[in-house]
Amino acid sequence: MSINKNHVIDHLLTVVICIAILALLSIEFLLNLTPPIARDSLIHHLAIPKLWLKNGGFYEIKWANFSYYPMNIELLYIIPLYFNKDFIASFIHMSFGIGTAFLIYYYLKNKISSIAGLLGVLVFLSTPIVFRLSTQVYVDLGLIFFTTASILSFIRWRDGEFKEFKWLFLSAMAMGLALGTKYNALIVWFFLSAAIVFVYSGHSKKQWKAIGCGSIFFLISLLIFSPWLIKNTILTGNPFYPLFRGIFDISNIATQEGTYSIVFGRIYKGIFQVREMMYGESFWEILFVPLRYFFQGQDNNPRYFDGVLNPILIILPPFALMNKSFYRDKLFFMVFVVFFILVATFLDQTRIRYILPAVPILSILTIMGLINIFNWTMKLSTNLRNFSVVVLLSIFIAFMSKNILYIKDYYHNISPMRYVLGTESRDDFIARHNSGYAAIKYINTHTPENSKIRLILFAGRGYYLDRLYEEGQYFGMADINGLVANARDDASFHAYLNSLGHTHFLIRTNLFEKFLRDNYNPAIRSLLSRRMNKAMNLLYNKDGCAVYEIITQS
Repeated sequence: MSINKNHVIDHLLTVVICIAILALLSIEFLLNLTPPIARDSLIHHLAIPKLWLKNGGFYEIKWANFSYYPMNIELLYIIPLYFNKDFIASFIHMSFGIGTAFLIYYYLKNKISSIAGLLGVLVFLSTPIVFRLSTQVYVDLGLIFFTTASILSFIRWRDGEFKEFKWLFLSAMAMGLALGTKYNALIVWFFLSAAIVFVYSGHSKKQWKAIGCGSIFFLISLLIFSPWLIKNTILTGNPFYPLFRGIFDISNIATQEGTYSIVFGRIYKGIFQVREMMYGESFWEILFVPLRYFFQGQDNNPRYFDGVLNPILIILPPFALMNKSFYRDKLFFMVFVVFFILVATFLDQTRIRYILPAVPILSILTIMGLINIFNWTMKLSTNLRNFSVVVLLSIFIAFMSKNILYIKDYYHNISPMRYVLGTESRDDFIARHNSGYAAIKYINTHTPENSKIRLILFAGRGYYLDRLYEEGQYFGMADINGLVANARDDASFHAYLNSLGHTHFLIRTNLFEKFLRDNYNPAIRSLLSRRMNKAMNLLYNKDGCAVYEIITQS
């Protein structure tokens, strides 16, 4: 019996790729067994659901603008929080990444081959920002799962010549769930609503029917999204709060120089002025930010977009256009990616997480480009073909090694094995990654259960507090200014403290002292220190954090 050589190679490739994918998932599994430590998990995605549970149900958290964001995924996180198993929330978020990978596989398998699908999964899951988010309790992977499902359902509806309404319905449902996950989906919603009208009218030449289909998509999505809009309208009068305050609250218009933003509801200098002022970047450097995402990204560095992508995601997609196969899909994907990245960049802060809905589509285009180049090399003479295949494979491996090195460094930074094996306690693991945790633990252990904590320059990271807490405007800087303004006498100082309605302060002392040095002279700083010493008891002061108890006036 003869054995087909191509079949053996395909089988070998399948095994190798599957092993690589399983290795990725295994590493994520180990990392997700550890307690949550990611910044926004402690500020928002776990912190707000925990406050709801502590309060016995939903309540308005006026001090936190982010508590007004849509929270479909956070509702899922309430379940593990209720059972005191917060690490399970990491697996919930990871599952959306796996779901997105399945969508990529399903599309590429049907259009090209199962190996293409597996390569798409590998490229997507190993992309540094995707891998990192798969081990953190965020919502971005939920967002891209729903947006990708919406886009690919639309493609399926169009491929069926617009006859199978269920695909339009599924696309709209997925978009509604995306909108209820994160406001960034508004960009995709606008794009797809317009695309449905444009593509359908081009196919059928029936403009009113096209508008009807676009309206159906828009309204179904809106209906699913509407509970969050209704909640915000009742609470604030603005369904999209805290966005679009420029439309719903014109009282915020300021007089200083700049461009008034209807999105932010304030004077906004814009990306060019902000990045020039903060980082000294030139006009051309800023203009090329959408390309720099793929080459210069760094974790935890806002100048370099707080995330890491792989250049392969921008280098290979243009090669997807080398042939006419699936040309409509490729063109649609390209237009979507360019539109989304440009709008997300120039309307919002420059964070790689905020352009994430483009990454699954770029992963698909990357594999299409790679396969087109490979097919082109197959048309060359034997010697040149073999050389070209080796070069192509070497380049692909070199780019993928960038992902491997990132995963290695990320894993080493977290170092989960001591905790997983039980040689490191939960408290010690968290303290190793969160310098403020010891102060939080002190509060949980040594303060009454009805205490109310005021965070000062703690960046809102209150998830591990087992007491109710709040943070003032500008991370508590407004509170510091209030303390200084009322430090003229003891009575005014006590009155101001009482007006805050808290029993304790949790202060990041190094930042507190720096803020005072940068804004107030030594005499004022000395006066504030005397007032604080008389009005508060210092209970804890270690590792750059201090806990003060406000002395009750008799």
